Amino acid sequence: MKVQKRDGRVTEYDKTKIVRAIKKANAEVPDNEKVENNSIENIVKYIEKYAENKVLNVETIQDMIESELVRQDKYTLAKKYIIYRYQRALLRKANTTDESILKLIKNENKELAEENSNKNTILASTQRDYIAGEVSRDLTRRMLLPERISMAHDQGILHFHDADYFIQPIFNCCLINIGDMLDNGTVMNGKMIESPKSFQVACTVMTQIISAVASNQYGGQSVDMIHLGKYLRKSRDKYLRDMKKQFADTLDEETINKIVDLRLRDELKSGVQTIQYQINTLMTTNGQAPFVTLFLHVDDNDEYVEENSMIIEEILRQRYEGIKNEAGVNATPAFPKLIYVLDENNCFKGGKYDYLTELAVKCSAKRMYPDYISAKKMRENYEGNVFSCMGCRSFLSPWKDENGEYKFEGRFNQGVVSINLPQIGIIANGNESEFWRIFDERLELCFEALMCRHKALEGTLSDVSPIHWQYGAIARLEKGEKIDKLLHGGYSSISLGYIGLYEVTKLMKGVSHTTPEGKEFALKVMNHMKEATERWRERTGIGFALYGTPAESLCYRFARIDKQRFGEIKDITDKGYYTNSYHVDVREKIDAFEKFEFESQFQKISTGGCISYVEIPNITGNLDALKDMVKFIYDNIQYAEFNTKSDYCHACGFDGEIIINDDNEWECPQCHNKDRSRLTVTRRTCGYLGENFWNTGKTKEIKERVLHL
Repeated sequence: MKVQKRDGRVTEYDKTKIVRAIKKANAEVPDNEKVENNSIENIVKYIEKYAENKVLNVETIQDMIESELVRQDKYTLAKKYIIYRYQRALLRKANTTDESILKLIKNENKELAEENSNKNTILASTQRDYIAGEVSRDLTRRMLLPERISMAHDQGILHFHDADYFIQPIFNCCLINIGDMLDNGTVMNGKMIESPKSFQVACTVMTQIISAVASNQYGGQSVDMIHLGKYLRKSRDKYLRDMKKQFADTLDEETINKIVDLRLRDELKSGVQTIQYQINTLMTTNGQAPFVTLFLHVDDNDEYVEENSMIIEEILRQRYEGIKNEAGVNATPAFPKLIYVLDENNCFKGGKYDYLTELAVKCSAKRMYPDYISAKKMRENYEGNVFSCMGCRSFLSPWKDENGEYKFEGRFNQGVVSINLPQIGIIANGNESEFWRIFDERLELCFEALMCRHKALEGTLSDVSPIHWQYGAIARLEKGEKIDKLLHGGYSSISLGYIGLYEVTKLMKGVSHTTPEGKEFALKVMNHMKEATERWRERTGIGFALYGTPAESLCYRFARIDKQRFGEIKDITDKGYYTNSYHVDVREKIDAFEKFEFESQFQKISTGGCISYVEIPNITGNLDALKDMVKFIYDNIQYAEFNTKSDYCHACGFDGEIIINDDNEWECPQCHNKDRSRLTVTRRTCGYLGENFWNTGKTKEIKERVLHL
């Protein structure tokens, strides 16, 4: 028998705590209302018999004690026990954040330190954001969410992603309507920003918008770079007018055009540099650089396609070079993330813009970005449309405005709740009818949790974030106007996430979802969730969506909770993690092409968000393999990314080689961090990318030999 505490921790059962609690109440009642020691022992035995080989939460145990006291006609004692229980609850509710906040300030909260490698928990600005998050989580659990939702979160039944900002009227992530803001102007900090007259100014204004948006929402944002092509042409036209005005009588047209092109290239480079450096040096109110994605699509139907292709080329060139860190080493910046669209004109089929994809592949090999979207597959899945995911990698459903025009920019995601699929499989223990019953119960619990998120946003006034609601990032509402119309009718989305399709298939069918039998079951699970979101949409008019949650830390959290509750289960909880969404387990023998082809069938079900990864050893020396993969992506899968393993310091972002110092310790040569939990170390001398080598028992000499196996 195990006991689940109110904070979600599972501990060993200790009957002395039950005895002590009853005796404390016993001491405060008359003798005729007291229970004898043997009666207390009987209550304990009753609880133990009921709970044999189970996990009971504290509240259930206390309910059982109360009912047994009443059954024995000890009403006064039961009342005293209820009062004792209530007083304890008040004490718990009085303050539950002190310890976590003090640990954070002392930099002793390792869980927070490792939660987000883009945030440095030593910084005062980051600590302020995390303190606010701790307070919000505490109030959310105790006061704002229904107790069954809080308990479900603690027990790992579901994950309520938005608890650390739930007390505020802010949402998750969005697609900024950057075209409207640049063309029609915007307002920041009470100051009018008019439409730019040049590319350089447009780049500066765009980064200021990105920073303002990031400071007033929780999740990521995406910007379609196609809107900057117009401003590059404006700069070219301005240079051409000036040159003709000054030198029309002395220089021929060819020379004038060459000079204009030189000046334009210089402005292009400076403008893109502004974007890259501003995003990486600006610090938002949450203590990190803006979480932003740049969407790069060469669209033949774009009036400014040539200018846009020049912008994309320069973005990729500068990303390939990297940004110098404080040690002067060119490193890969965390932001902006890049998404490059593969289309007929650039997918290595003799298209005009194949040279851009060649550069994108080189950039992927060196800097891990960009990610890739297949325009071909996306058009199949989204009614002929191609658009960016939001910064959090969730996708919006197609939506048409009053003129019947598709609209994606200026829309947003209200929030996310993720369901723990493996836990359902563990409890069902192979019984399929039981599995589907529990699954439906928990989906309804997720629906209730998502509606909490939605209702918390209803009634929000546009004044809470003018940059979003009044000045164009999302809408241009009046001051004092409620945002409610943007929460309904599918304009915004709200997402059901999921973790562990592989594990739940293994539990219920005994095989991976890559086998024929396993795949059939896994697809039924996916379609069941998809159908649930469609029912919810019909029931409420809200844009529910199924989202392959890219939440790496959640994969570990669910697995940790289930191991505590249910013990070590082979191939399930013994790994220490669950696989993300529909992904193939990392230990399976499957090549990259097979993996993408297999996972693509789940992407078209998970239309609220999906991304697939493959890990390529020695990626810098595998350009031909990468090109083959890119060609394959275009024809076979909507959204994909390449991964590799390399040395990395999470304390300062250094991505060169981690050294072994004279004290026989791994050490970052840039910031001299020696905390092993904040260092990723992998040897790549011969291209081998197996398990990280770490053995403190070996001498430095042996370690150095291992580096060059």
